[in-house]
Amino acid sequence: MSTRLDREKTTVQIMLKLYCKDHHNSVGRLCPECQELSDYAMNRLTHCQFGESKPTCGKCTVHCYKPDMRKRIQEIMRYVGPRMIFAHPIIGLRHLWDGFKD
Repeated sequence: MSTRLDREKTTVQIMLKLYCKDHHNSVGRLCPECQELSDYAMNRLTHCQFGESKPTCGKCTVHCYKPDMRKRIQEIMRYVGPRMIFAHPIIGLRHLWDGFKD
């Protein structure tokens, strides 16, 4: 079974790929802008002070993202969030479930 942080990382990667494909016509790999955000997000998740007991980022009391990166990831999540149910239903539902549990 995967850990909570592994699931969060997978979810963020999938969201970035969907967003980049739809907005930057990128197929197979992320554009440089989205890759930068992916690297940043993976670093933040790896070093999350809450570890495996972390809440979803939207419900977290500590906002560890720099303001510009936070704005970018929020934009991506707002766009991709509703589409996750169709593109990756199990991952989308699991992310929703993790959010309800927090």
